Amino acid sequence: MSGSRLDERVQGALARGGVIDITTLGRQTGRPRRIEIVFHNIDGGIYISGIPSPARRAWLANLEAHPEFTVHLKGAVRADLPAKARIIDGEAERRRVLASVARNWKRKDLETMVRQSPLIEVTLDGADGQTDHPRTPA
Repeated sequence: MSGSRLDERVQGALARGGVIDITTLGRQTGRPRRIEIVFHNIDGGIYISGIPSPARRAWLANLEAHPEFTVHLKGAVRADLPAKARIIDGEAERRRVLASVARNWKRKDLETMVRQSPLIEVTLDGADGQTDHPRTPA
């Protein structure tokens, strides 16, 4: 990919949400760690969450230590996209974003999700019109 704009096919894949891989750097080892995960496009923003659990996810701890990571699109459109994570801790913003995630997943436990689901906003390098605009926490 070149320039500051994402390919139209990549933009289309990001607009749909779905299953991707991400590669983070291990918080202690600094070694690459690749996992499969689901992302959501909510009002033009890219978010990654997970099912509620009181246990801290390794991928989230890795991103807390090293917020730069790679998003790997792996469906009909394939691309490796440099990205940066912003962990969302504020309750009001978590509730707003996770309400959409809960609807996507047909979950009825929003309050549990707000308390226990991991949640990050993804900013993609060169994503004009997708996620490069600053978001104000609610």
